[in-house]
Amino acid sequence: MKALRHDPKDLLTSLVLVFPLFLIYQVGVLFTLPVLNGADFLTVFLFHNLGLSTGAYLAYTVAVAVAFAVGVALLRRKQKFNARLVVPVLIESAIYALTMGSLIVFVMIRVLHVSPRLAGGAIATQGFGTRFVMSLGAGVWEETIFRLGIMTGVAVLLEKVLGFGRWVAVALALLASSILFSAMHHIPPYGDPLQLGVFVFRVLAGCFFGLVYWYRGFAIAVYTHALYDIYVLLLR
Repeated sequence: MKALRHDPKDLLTSLVLVFPLFLIYQVGVLFTLPVLNGADFLTVFLFHNLGLSTGAYLAYTVAVAVAFAVGVALLRRKQKFNARLVVPVLIESAIYALTMGSLIVFVMIRVLHVSPRLAGGAIATQGFGTRFVMSLGAGVWEETIFRLGIMTGVAVLLEKVLGFGRWVAVALALLASSILFSAMHHIPPYGDPLQLGVFVFRVLAGCFFGLVYWYRGFAIAVYTHALYDIYVLLLR
């Protein structure tokens, strides 16, 4: 029997697996306001800049769900959703989430000789429900922005437009997206004070998520990130 294996290029399966987390976060923020994920630029803009009402926000969420359904229908012409991958994706993501922190700490201490610092920012002082919703939001939005968006975009730009070799382009894109990912966590009002140990830890975390995204796919990167944040913010 052929082993189940998630294809990183299987965008349809990734989107279907990730969408429940997106919906839980989008509805959950109605109970966490004014706390929002820092990478969720759209929701921040809707509430803080446009002053969107709850009803209008829910209408926007429904519109996104409809757009998602249309996108899935279009992707189904070329790809097929594999429901049998749900459990393997969750198990693989959980393994990565539980081992990532120890691996990063080992690299920082043994290789970089930098004392690791763990911090959850102002989010760590919030209630159980808020921390749970923010963990899901981090998985969805930060992987969408920094891996699916920035890492992929920079890699394509460097390789296709500027003529860099593929692996050089991917390596530079991984580093750039990871640095930006770490820097985002120091932006007020919920960011951490800038400390070397915290910044380096998150750069390496960004590299870890980026490698998972590139080689194992978007869904596994999202669930790894969400499960890791749940582990840190809730269990620790």
